[in-house]
Amino acid sequence: MEFVHKPVLLEEVIDGLAIKPDGIYADGTLGGAGHGSRICEKLNAQGRYIGLDQDADAVRTSSERLSRFGGKALVIRSNYADMPQVLKESGIEKADGILLDLGVSSFQLDTAERGFSYRADAPLDMRMDNRQELSAMEVVNQYPESRLFHIIKDYGEDKFAKNIAKHIVAERSKTPILTTKRLAEVVSQAIPMKFRKQGGHPAKRTFQAVRIEVNHELDVLSNSLEDMIDILKPDGRLCIITFHSLEDRIVKQAFRKAENPCICPPGFPVCVCGNVPKGKVVNRKPVLPSEEEMEQNPRSKSAKLRIFRHN
Repeated sequence: MEFVHKPVLLEEVIDGLAIKPDGIYADGTLGGAGHGSRICEKLNAQGRYIGLDQDADAVRTSSERLSRFGGKALVIRSNYADMPQVLKESGIEKADGILLDLGVSSFQLDTAERGFSYRADAPLDMRMDNRQELSAMEVVNQYPESRLFHIIKDYGEDKFAKNIAKHIVAERSKTPILTTKRLAEVVSQAIPMKFRKQGGHPAKRTFQAVRIEVNHELDVLSNSLEDMIDILKPDGRLCIITFHSLEDRIVKQAFRKAENPCICPPGFPVCVCGNVPKGKVVNRKPVLPSEEEMEQNPRSKSAKLRIFRHN
């Protein structure tokens, strides 16, 4: 199956990065190289693009797609959390721009055997990096009910989280839940009939929650943002596309803290904490996809782009 991933907010990202032809740009979520290809097209022979992804399929496909750009494009299999180290090992201290396009790619969703989708029947997996041990199968079959409840409530923001967790534990005690189809059925049964047709597939939020847990997505994001800002050159840009309210909140708070890091009590006449602003939030409100883009690519509907510019 071909790795197809329609880049979300493509022109908005290119504008947000304010690309310099001889600049250095790092993409922490390479995917199908949709954004990466456009960035490389904007670079001259001195420019560099470093694309990271922990997904083996993404790395293989993107390496082929970016091969036409020769030495100016470098693809590395790694989690974006390791970006400072990866850049250092490539002889790069600072970048002119960094992009993170969070969430799951269309290819991952549409490749049934990856176990991300409730629309196909496949072994429960959901690992973005198949080298890691924890998969959705362990989360669904081994986590205690209380932990499942908190994951589905917090990461899936599902109001039926308590009942869903209870149903999963009851069903797995009879026989392990090993496939996406079975998990989707169990979740659907836990939701009252009159609510099943509201807001898409009834298992959508649970699948999202389990995927976030399997890949530690929110922890990785929270722990990486300060490092990302610190490896930007003066006037460098950090562009982040989120697809989930919790991700967006993490990004918004990190950008706000980097812009105004002062921890002095509000009544102090002058700042004495010594924390210096690292830059400015470019867009107070997130950039959203146009009506046209949402029509052409329904998966872009929940996308939000936030941009930070280093001092």
